[in-house]
Amino acid sequence: MKQVDCMEEALRRSQENGDAPDLKVSILLDYTRGSRGQTNSRTMLLPLLQRFVSQMRVSLYHTPDLRGLLRLLVPQRFNETIGVQHIKVYLFDDSFIISGANLSDSYFTNRQDRYVLLDNCSEVADFFSDLVEAMGDVSLQLQPDDSVTMLEGMVHPYNGNRQDFSAAARKRIMEVVNTAHVRQQLLNGSEGEEGDTWVFPLVQMKPLGIQVDEQVTQRLLTDAGPDSTVFLTSGYFNLTRAYMRLVLGAGARYRILTASPEVNGFFGAKGIAGAIPAAYTHIASQFYSQVCRLGQQERVQLHEYHRSQWTFHAKGLWYYLQGQDRPCLTLIGSPNFGYRSVHRDLEAQIAIVTENEELQSRLQEEQEILYQRSSEVSGSTFERPDRHVKLWVKLVTPLIKNFF
Repeated sequence: MKQVDCMEEALRRSQENGDAPDLKVSILLDYTRGSRGQTNSRTMLLPLLQRFVSQMRVSLYHTPDLRGLLRLLVPQRFNETIGVQHIKVYLFDDSFIISGANLSDSYFTNRQDRYVLLDNCSEVADFFSDLVEAMGDVSLQLQPDDSVTMLEGMVHPYNGNRQDFSAAARKRIMEVVNTAHVRQQLLNGSEGEEGDTWVFPLVQMKPLGIQVDEQVTQRLLTDAGPDSTVFLTSGYFNLTRAYMRLVLGAGARYRILTASPEVNGFFGAKGIAGAIPAAYTHIASQFYSQVCRLGQQERVQLHEYHRSQWTFHAKGLWYYLQGQDRPCLTLIGSPNFGYRSVHRDLEAQIAIVTENEELQSRLQEEQEILYQRSSEVSGSTFERPDRHVKLWVKLVTPLIKNFF
């Protein structure tokens, strides 16, 4: 994989130049997703870990909810539905990229996602560096012989007590959040020019009792005023009940973009996974029916993304104030606004609030490009033969919708 080759080259050069202690590589993966199959992220990184053991750290987060008989009986891939480390952030010194994308081949070829680079933004980069370090501390550590161990004194995620692990992990991660908060207060108290753009990191780790992103998102949806407009995208449209209630009961206009079945990442998959696009179609149909029952078709519109030979994975939000033709706020990161993002997975995103007209224009352009490849859903959309959802899918969807 090219990314692994690049890391190997950088580590090799650092050793040849005598700068080995200065270059450190820390990688945080999900245990179940990173260990799936014979060839996986874990096996790809092992040669690097073996060669550069003093400079490499590979941490594998394991959800505390996958334990006991559940861990023994649920097969690979399906065990990821219990909860994963889902954060996608890529740090380089004082700069970082935040995204909803993984570092796999499809994202560099034909999978639509979003990426934001914050260049020379040391305060936010430090936060995410500290966050990855803290999450690594509460994760399993990959060893050069492909075994895994926990740091000394840390509760094991599935062999130890579940409440003890969550409490210890929450304490370690909240140290990072609280330290960043204090650091920001000190910066705000110092003299300096007033900026026109603010970046707020948002973390959601419900299994560990951390709900910052959920609280901020709910507040944003609650306070979105009449005649303002919210553009919301999700590759997997499955709003939580709380988010759905706020969207349907708010005064703001909503333009929601999701994947059409043929650009859903599970389209054409073998076995049960192949029915997942139909399940999302059923969820979207139910949502649209509710919009119609409430007479909200003008205020709340649902769009579907289309692009031949591509899949759609973009998620986020753009907020336009009343009377403004450019957004003043965007959310970007890993959450899909669904049940898993809020309750099961570890997620992070940033809220960018800006008065900078050039940045607002670039955010507007990003939003418009995504929506240009979409069509608005109508009542006839779900009546087409290709949108027929089998009865068993309709019956099963309410039982499993909290797992995808």
